[in-house]
Amino acid sequence: MGKSRKDRRGRGSAGTVAERVDGGLAELVPDRDRPRARTLLIDGAPQSHVDLDDPARLTFEYQRRFGHVVDLAAPPGRPLRAVHLGGGAFTLARYVAATRPRSTQQVVERDAALVELVRRELPLDPGARIRVRSTDARAGLAKVPGEWAGLIVADVFSGARTPAHLTSVEFLDEVRRALAPGGVYTANLADGPPLAHLRGQIATAAHRFAHLALIADPAVLRGRRFGNAVLVASDAPLPLAELTRRAASDPHPARVAHGRALTDFTGGAAPVTDADAVASPAPPDSVFR
Repeated sequence: MGKSRKDRRGRGSAGTVAERVDGGLAELVPDRDRPRARTLLIDGAPQSHVDLDDPARLTFEYQRRFGHVVDLAAPPGRPLRAVHLGGGAFTLARYVAATRPRSTQQVVERDAALVELVRRELPLDPGARIRVRSTDARAGLAKVPGEWAGLIVADVFSGARTPAHLTSVEFLDEVRRALAPGGVYTANLADGPPLAHLRGQIATAAHRFAHLALIADPAVLRGRRFGNAVLVASDAPLPLAELTRRAASDPHPARVAHGRALTDFTGGAAPVTDADAVASPAPPDSVFR
C-alpha cells in the first residue's frame, strides 16, 4: 500500500509519525515521559510499546506476561533461539536481546510496510541477532529448521483478529516441528464472552502438548469482558509456581490456570482443525475507547 507525505504526521500528539501500511494506518505515538519511547497503533488500536533507552521495559499487560514466559524459558541470561510470529514494533524480540544477550531470533511479520516503518523510526540494536522476514506467519514458520527454537511466540493479528490458519492442530504440528525438545510455545489469544474461541484454543493446544498454562485477568477467564490471555505450552513441565507468583505481582494482577482447572475450563470444546478453523472474534469497539 502506497504512502504519502501527508500520512507522516497523524492524528496523535505532536511528533506522531503515521503511515499507511498493509494492515491500515500505523501510528507511532511519543511517550510524554520517555523521550525515545513510542506506542504503535494500527487503525487506532494499541499494538505495542517500545522504549529504545530501556528495551527490557514492558508496558502492555500481555507483553509483561510474555516477558515472564521469556524469563522462565531458560536459566537467567542464557541465550535463546526464538521465533516471533507477528512482529509489530519488535517489542519482545528487543526484550529477549536485552535480557538474554547473544540470543538468535527470527521475526516473521507479513506487513512489509510496517517492518520498513519500524526499522526506520525505531531501529533495532545493530548488535542484536534479529532477522526479520516479511511473509505469512505459517509460511515463515515452515522455513525454520526442525527442533531449532527454544521459544516460539505467536502474536499475530489481522484487523484485530488472529487469522484462522494460525488456530489449528495442523499449525501446532508445525510449531512442534520447529521447537527443540523441552522448548516453549506461547501465544497471545484474544476473546470475550462466551469464550468459545479461547476454550477451543486450549483444547487444541492440549491435543498437541503435554503441559499447558493460561495467564489472564480473572475477569477475562470468567467471561465478564473481552481481553487477552497468554497461552504457555510445552512437552516439559512448566515453572507454574514462579509463573503464578510473577503474574500475581504485576501492576494488573493475572491468574494462572493449569491442570484440571484448565481442562474443566474448556467445557469439552473440540480441537480446531484446518477444515473448521475460523479467525478469532473481533473485539467490541468499547475495548479501544
